[in-house]
Amino acid sequence: MSDRHELSGQKETRTSPMTFFRQVIAELRKVVWPTRPQVVNYFFVVLVFVLIMMAIVSALDYGFGKAMFAIFA
Repeated sequence: MSDRHELSGQKETRTSPMTFFRQVIAELRKVVWPTRPQVVNYFFVVLVFVLIMMAIVSALDYGFGKAMFAIFA
């Protein structure tokens, strides 16, 4: 139990699974879902970002590998 509840004299009660499920559904109804074109756009933005990061990490790995072979070989 948190200190806040102890100080205010309130006792924490557990939410029943059915109440929790209803609250989840109510919150999901408030969500503004993206449109299909937005999802496609986000997909390509993320794909390009991941490909760029893969290229950077691969280049660093290759460069550090070559440097280690040059130093230790």
